[in-house]
Amino acid sequence: MKKILLLSILFTSCQVGVNDYEYVVKDEAFRDEVLNKTNGQYVELSDGYTYFEEANQDSNFGNVVLVHGYSIPSYIMKTTFNSLKDKGYRVVMMDLFGRGFSDNPDLPQTDYLRANQVIELMEYRGIENAALVGLSNGGRIISKIADLDPNKVNSLFYIASVGFFEHTELSDKSVSQEEINKFIEGYPELSQGQKNDFFNPEKFPDWSKKYNELLTHYGFAKALISTTKNLVSLDDSHYRIHSLGIPIFTFWGRHDSVVVYDDFKERLEEMLPNRKEFFIEKSGHLPHMENQDDFEEIFFKHLEIVFN
Repeated sequence: MKKILLLSILFTSCQVGVNDYEYVVKDEAFRDEVLNKTNGQYVELSDGYTYFEEANQDSNFGNVVLVHGYSIPSYIMKTTFNSLKDKGYRVVMMDLFGRGFSDNPDLPQTDYLRANQVIELMEYRGIENAALVGLSNGGRIISKIADLDPNKVNSLFYIASVGFFEHTELSDKSVSQEEINKFIEGYPELSQGQKNDFFNPEKFPDWSKKYNELLTHYGFAKALISTTKNLVSLDDSHYRIHSLGIPIFTFWGRHDSVVVYDDFKERLEEMLPNRKEFFIEKSGHLPHMENQDDFEEIFFKHLEIVFN
């Protein structure tokens, strides 16, 4: 009955076909189906069900938690997950709220919401301390985690992080149905636009098709709009992180047109002057995928150092 009601609401309120977008409700049947087709697990945290995958639970090599970005869930971290798994590290990746297989709670999509989700998952899995790897908007999340609970953080690895931009906080962060409808109307362009993350998109021909599944999940548009409206500057957090002496590493795709390094490099230098910084050639916004070999050569060299 609940699914029928939601379908009815979407049919009458959206300008796009209900059979195309936001018709899948993340209920118990949805979670059962996910578990039947993946290697992941679910846990019910304080703000909803969270989907995650884990490898090498009993490893002594070190713990690594991977945090994805703005809209694409944990599958965007799969190459790094698999490499960490193969090298024997204990590794966890998860879908943040509003993305992928995790719940879409009707809550403001703040950095705190998702940072607390990661912290709660770490506690549930008995991970006291980990190297945190944040991709794009995930960089904001790992910064927030380090600010909230620095004892959880062994080191911070930022990949194409958007967290160093300056933002003016909005007074009205609510999301209207009209905004949701308009956003959904732009779903075809949003899907095709995922190719812009790559320097050589022809190497990833099915990337947009994979994204289309996300567009069927009810509440996806609202989660993304709310995320954007709840952006605030993290300068104070970054100054505190610097004062704590946490090892920090930043990675950038040399041809990233999504997060343009020159737009914030001076602010970054002021906030985190002791970071170690690397530029990955032949890559855009996703250097860990597009130039995996060069990225991982640097990444694992420094990961080994922070755990020894």
